[in-house]
Amino acid sequence: MQRTFLFAARRSAPAIRFFSSTATRAAINKIYPSAQDAIKDMKSDTTVLVGGFGFSGVPNTLINAVRDRSDLKNFTVVSNNAGMPGVGLGQWLDTKQVGKMIASYIGDNKTFEQMYLKGQLALELTPQGTIAEKCAAGAAGVPAFYTPAAYGTIVQTGELPVQYNTDGTIAKMAPPKETREFNGKAYVMEEAIFGDYAFVKVAKADRLGNCTFRKAQNNFNEAMGKNAKLTIVEADEIVDEIAPEEIHLQGIYVKRVIKSTEEKKIERLVHYKDPEEQKRAILEGSSEASQKRERIIKRAAQELKDGMYVNLGIGMPLAAPAFLPKGVEIVLESENGILGMGGYPKPGEEDPDLINAGKETVTLIKGASTFGSHESFGMIRSGRIDVAMLGAMQVNTYGDLANFMLPGKVKGIGGAMDLVANPSQTKVVITMEHTDKKGNPKILKQCTFPLTGQKCVSTIITDLAVFDVSPMDGLTLKEYAKGVTVDEIKAKTEAPFKVADDLKEMQI
Repeated sequence: MQRTFLFAARRSAPAIRFFSSTATRAAINKIYPSAQDAIKDMKSDTTVLVGGFGFSGVPNTLINAVRDRSDLKNFTVVSNNAGMPGVGLGQWLDTKQVGKMIASYIGDNKTFEQMYLKGQLALELTPQGTIAEKCAAGAAGVPAFYTPAAYGTIVQTGELPVQYNTDGTIAKMAPPKETREFNGKAYVMEEAIFGDYAFVKVAKADRLGNCTFRKAQNNFNEAMGKNAKLTIVEADEIVDEIAPEEIHLQGIYVKRVIKSTEEKKIERLVHYKDPEEQKRAILEGSSEASQKRERIIKRAAQELKDGMYVNLGIGMPLAAPAFLPKGVEIVLESENGILGMGGYPKPGEEDPDLINAGKETVTLIKGASTFGSHESFGMIRSGRIDVAMLGAMQVNTYGDLANFMLPGKVKGIGGAMDLVANPSQTKVVITMEHTDKKGNPKILKQCTFPLTGQKCVSTIITDLAVFDVSPMDGLTLKEYAKGVTVDEIKAKTEAPFKVADDLKEMQI
């Protein structure tokens, strides 16, 4: 009886309310009237994470508000690049508000390059995927992680200058990074980034700070938005409510929301051409140059098989799909967060939120998906990509690759170090001319330029030949171009190579 009585008493106990429903409770509202109001208490000497890739997903309204605050300075800015002169983050360089950049790419921004070389700002040149993962790790409260990207390169060994003196001498070098082996493979330890502020561009936001990204607008924005102590979101549209399953950046991470007031721009507008016109455009140029290019691209297309997931570098690799046989379907992945990238858009159909890794306007195929850069590079490093096709400056006997830096020139790393980080699962195909403009071999015993990756190349396709590459056995010549002899290939190749028993002429 006692047990029955106690059970009944529990069942009849009044329900407990955990949430107040009183009318006096103030509604949560993170919307600020302007960018100026949202940054009014921002402080100098802090770390600012700025999303965007090319001109896509760049929070220009917030960037411009900081540009107009001369009292704000000496920021450590984390971003893929620093915009262009006079555009986006490039304006903060003009106003001398940046003390240090953590970026993967300088590119064509001459102001950025000159300020770095003249000692006017510090630069931690970092692989693109590593930047994304550093931000994602910080967002998750993980202080460090191991990645295969950059092992055996100057990023890992600490041979990259962080700061120059005004006379051009080196003031500070990057420290070497800790390495460790897991399951027989070497990895580099990278420390997470923890931001004070994050400037993020989204398509939609509500008063709670919930956000939705549009197409390739996500890129670095999601990881950065979840990372910082104070995330400020710049939205194309502020709405009353977003469906729960459509929220990409949850309101718990967002402190302030403003309405974007800046017009979206396109950095590289490229339009669709019909297949035959596209082929002619790819192969245009002097007779000899176009013949070399045609040979390389057509042969490279043969590496792409039906059903493959493929990442193609800018230049000749990106041209290869134009020469795929009818009925062959591949799925193109782009580092800025696209799986299922289509061709260039027709005039009038271009979209500033839809660009490829070269900042060119593109489209999506049916069944495509978009996501953040941290997700994209996770696919790449884990070997989900079947083929990564890149250009190169040099390749050595055992597949070491150099393709990101020339002596005396600083352009940046981009995503290449991540793309070649898992050669046991992702086939790395190199397309390049056999010699440089001076006639010097580009296939060497040892690379003389800084490495992008060690023992990572599987296949080399040049205008003269096709080589298989083994990290243990070196080069094997498997195909030669029409009219080319093995002796000519030997004369123009510094590295030693074996000749395959079934050596054959390229069939293009």
